[in-house]
Amino acid sequence: MKRHTRAAIIGLALATTAAPLAAEAQSRRDRHERRDDRRDWRQGDYDSRRDYRRDRREDRREFREERRDDRREFRQDRREDRRWDLNNRDWWRGRDDFRDYRGASNGYWYAPSYGYYRVEPRYYGYRWRRGGYLPSSYRGYYVRDPYVYGLGPAPPGYRYVYAGDDIVMIAIATGLIASVLHDVF
Repeated sequence: MKRHTRAAIIGLALATTAAPLAAEAQSRRDRHERRDDRRDWRQGDYDSRRDYRRDRREDRREFREERRDDRREFRQDRREDRRWDLNNRDWWRGRDDFRDYRGASNGYWYAPSYGYYRVEPRYYGYRWRRGGYLPSSYRGYYVRDPYVYGLGPAPPGYRYVYAGDDIVMIAIATGLIASVLHDVF
């Protein structure tokens, strides 16, 4: 019995010391595996974010290129569109903003996209000049598309306005006429 007891004690001693060592070794392996898993996950996450940023950058670049092409085509279309021509008195025919234009009417002016409006008798046939003032009742008939008439954008604080057969650029606040384009239609 002594022999079995001694073997049992030795076995028990070995089991109590070997089991924690084996468990610690297993725990170490698990920690390393978890660390490797986290590292792989972080690397994958980093790669996916990098790919996402690259895709977004490419999308923005494509969008800008498409928008640039659209603007270029729009400008080309506008150049080919029917525009004001001093030598062609019928340049306006077929344009949507002149759809209700029926020629000059005594006592009325016509503003494209606005239609006919009544004019005080003293301004009918009036020749506008630079430095003069446009009456406030006629300042609301803005030229919506100055490019049709070969005009660039008005400077800040100024607007193009229809005044009879003329287009005048006025200071918005005062009505002071800065320039005149005579006999447009």
